[in-house]
Amino acid sequence: MSSPTRVKLVDVGPRDGLQNEKQPVPAAVKIELVHRLQAAGLKEIEVTSFVSPQWVPQMGDNAEVMAGIERRADVRYSVLTPNMKGFEAAVLSRPDEIVVFGAASEAFSQKNINCSIAESIERFAPVVAAARAAGIYVRGAMSCTVGCPYEGEIAPERVAYLAGLMKGIGVQHIGVADTIGVGTPIKVRKAIEATLQHFDLNDVSGHFHDTYGQALSNTLAALAMGVWQFDTSVAGLGGCPYAKGATGNVATEDVVYMLHGMGIDTGIDLDQLIDAGQFISDHLGRPTQSRVAKAILAKRASSAACEAV
Repeated sequence: MSSPTRVKLVDVGPRDGLQNEKQPVPAAVKIELVHRLQAAGLKEIEVTSFVSPQWVPQMGDNAEVMAGIERRADVRYSVLTPNMKGFEAAVLSRPDEIVVFGAASEAFSQKNINCSIAESIERFAPVVAAARAAGIYVRGAMSCTVGCPYEGEIAPERVAYLAGLMKGIGVQHIGVADTIGVGTPIKVRKAIEATLQHFDLNDVSGHFHDTYGQALSNTLAALAMGVWQFDTSVAGLGGCPYAKGATGNVATEDVVYMLHGMGIDTGIDLDQLIDAGQFISDHLGRPTQSRVAKAILAKRASSAACEAV
C-alpha cells in the first residue's frame, strides 16, 4: 500500500510529554505551550489528564489549564480519564475527546493502573458510555504493544485481545503504542495487523518512543500500511513513569520534517513548531530532544553570527 498524502499528528507533549517531569511546570507555561502548538498548525492536542494528583502531581492543575486555553474551533482538545471520577471532573472542562488507556501486558497494567487488563476494561466501560452519551469522542491507547519492561516481548495475539476489548466497550479510535521504544518495523507491523482485526484502518494511529532510535523507522512502517494518524511530542518530551529506561516520544519536529520531505502534508509550520519546542525546552532548562530542531536552531545561530559580522 502506498503512503498517504496527508497525515494527522496529535501532539501529546502537554500531557504525556510533561507528566513525568519532576519539577512543577506552571499552568501558565502549559497553556502557552498549547497556544504555540495550535499557532503552528496542530489541530489535535492532548492537553492534560484527570488523574489523582497523588499519582501524577504534574497534572494537578488540569482544570486550570483547560480553563485557560483560548480555544480554536478547528482544534480538538483531548484529556486522559482513567475512571468515572476522572471523567466527571474532566467533563466540566468541556474536552472534545477523552482518552482511556490499557496495556497489552498484564504486568504493566498492574504497575501502571493497579489492576488487570480485564479489570481495566470494566473500569473504562462506564467512562466510554458516559462520554459517548455526552457527544464526546473516545480514543483508546494500548500501551506496550510490542514490548514490556516486565514481561519482555509482547505477542500480537495480546494486542488483538486488548483491541477487541476496547472495541467491545465502544472505543472509537485506538492507538498502538511502543511505550518503551523497543519496537522494530516488523514488530510494529504485526501489532498493527493485530489491531486491524477489530478496528478500521482510519481508526488506528501509531505512538512510538525513540529509546532505541527506531521511532521514525516504525513510523515509516506504519505509513506503508496506510496508517495516517500518529501521536508525537514537541521537543521529544516524555517517557513513562512506570517503564524504566523509556525515553521520550518521537519528536513532532522530526516527524514533520520527514513527512514534508516525503511530500506528505501535515498542515504544520515547522519553524513555528521548533519555536514551540524551544519555548518548553528553555523552561525545563535542557536542550530539545529533536534532532531536526537542534540542526535548524544551530543553522539559525550560525546565520545570525554571520550577519552580526
